[in-house]
Amino acid sequence: MVSLSRVALSAPIDGGERTLTGIAMALAAMVLFSGMDGISKFLAVDYHPLEIAAMRHVFTTLALLPFVIRSPLALRARRPLLQIGRGLCMYASSILFIVGLSHLPIADASAIGFVSPLLVTALSIPFLGEKVGIRRWTAVIVGFTGVMIVVRPGTGAFNPAALYPLISAVAWALGLILTRIMRNSDQVLTTIFYSTLVGLVVGGVTLPFVWRTPDAEGLALMAAMGLLSAISQTLLIAAFTRAAASILAPFSYSQMLWSTLIGYFVFSTIPDSVTWTGAAIVIASGIYTLHRERVVAQRNRALARAAFAKPLAETVPG
Repeated sequence: MVSLSRVALSAPIDGGERTLTGIAMALAAMVLFSGMDGISKFLAVDYHPLEIAAMRHVFTTLALLPFVIRSPLALRARRPLLQIGRGLCMYASSILFIVGLSHLPIADASAIGFVSPLLVTALSIPFLGEKVGIRRWTAVIVGFTGVMIVVRPGTGAFNPAALYPLISAVAWALGLILTRIMRNSDQVLTTIFYSTLVGLVVGGVTLPFVWRTPDAEGLALMAAMGLLSAISQTLLIAAFTRAAASILAPFSYSQMLWSTLIGYFVFSTIPDSVTWTGAAIVIASGIYTLHRERVVAQRNRALARAAFAKPLAETVPG
């Protein structure tokens, strides 16, 4: 599960082929992220989630090493404690989501995970001191209603395992908040490598307690997860250098489609009408929230330009 939000890299709004290329890269990243979730669910039948996550970080680290060797300055973090905190949030999110996948259809877990952009909006108030208007608060509340429709608490269809992707989304949102705080401090490669390294260290500590020697198939799938993780993150970064975050963000919801297809063809599961209804509400709320944040950002920029231009006009002799 992954979500593109306003806390991601910002890029100049650039039309034409660059924007289309960025959209194509974002869509490709969503396909790979869905594939990674599918492999996690497949492996969870035979291996502990802690082992799956740890081995994924091992192979992701190996995939990132050539880039770090070429750019050794990426090892220097200006805010190492925040980088470690972000890494812990992302690792916790990964573990919880894999646990959820072991009990839930992949599309259901993904639908619940889409609540993370709404959580970022809510958490930006206490952590970033931002003001959130009534429209965005309404979208957040409606989005949570959609999640409750998918989770179905208090009914016979309620599965307690649905709480795992929900808590995973909270950890992911906290990680995105930290990403935003650090966005002008460290390189993107630094942030990705630190998150991977934290997962490697924490996973290494827990691995002896859950270790089961992988067979050839399991090891190959774990290696594939690490490779998919590195490639998908690289594609996502490249996408944000070609198109604005506000343009790319809605395409993250294409992951629901890929997850559904993987669930159908690999695991013989398909979301029911209630899950589709809840997912549609969550997705619509997320897109509206992103739209409102873009409107507010444009208005703030216009006010800032006006405030800057006024004293200049007063200094021009008339």
